[in-house]
Amino acid sequence: MEVKMVCRSYFQPNSIRETIDILARFRGNARIIAGGTDLVIELKTQKRKVEALVDISKVEGLSDIKIDGNMLHLGAMVTHTQASKSDVILKRTPVLAEACSTVGSPQIRNMGTLVGNIVNAMPAADGACALIALCGRLRIVGEDGHERLQPIEEVYKGPGESLIDSTREMVTEVEFPVPTAQSGSSFQRLSRRKALSLPVLNEAVWVCLDQGLKKFEDARIVIGPVSPLPFRAKNAENFLKGAMVTRDIVKKAALVASEESSPRTSIRGGKEYRQQMVSVLMERAVGQALSRIDPMFSNFMT
Repeated sequence: MEVKMVCRSYFQPNSIRETIDILARFRGNARIIAGGTDLVIELKTQKRKVEALVDISKVEGLSDIKIDGNMLHLGAMVTHTQASKSDVILKRTPVLAEACSTVGSPQIRNMGTLVGNIVNAMPAADGACALIALCGRLRIVGEDGHERLQPIEEVYKGPGESLIDSTREMVTEVEFPVPTAQSGSSFQRLSRRKALSLPVLNEAVWVCLDQGLKKFEDARIVIGPVSPLPFRAKNAENFLKGAMVTRDIVKKAALVASEESSPRTSIRGGKEYRQQMVSVLMERAVGQALSRIDPMFSNFMT
């Protein structure tokens, strides 16, 4: 009933090709809908206007979570609940399971999709921040039927503005490398209450150690919302790379992340407080990520 109030036509294609053909037919006046938790509200409030909605829930394979070779693939219809409870994700990439478990209410998590979280392009989107830390990429099919792979951190134009045009192209899946045994991840979130609250801050961390578990080989640290886009703390990442795994190194790297971030004072909290909490959350995240690599790091940051 609600869908009929916000558009003239409603389609449920059975394939990617059919989806693209419908979008092409409407020449920018149709839009893909998956979970619809954000889009339906935008249509009802007339923030967006379309002639047709193209519901991709019937397209085969879009709800799959699978490992193929050294890549983990999640279809465009995978919901936050599905990702947060997937045995594969819980075991291999807990940062993503944790991020998806914090999104909205149970109803939102049951309906909202991880890809929709990305396309919505908010800088504090929990799932998107986790996927950027995991080197996530989107598989996108254009009007000509050709596919392209694009890193998630490159699809943001500004707050709420995506470079993906859901009136002319379709995201079919998100993929990222399967983490190695020497890598660990964690998601930390600071908010005023546990549910239905925008984050004051969130941080997604992935670290990889050398074979001897003595040095950091690589690190990815994503913080939101401290800029108009999801923010990579690259100075802190570079500080960790090649450094010994010690509490002092992690604390210094956390300070580097705090210094390079630039949160502003907002309804979420004061600038100074939020900047200080960047450091606190990073220490927690790196400590937990290390504990997931080897039990000897269980009390590393305490």
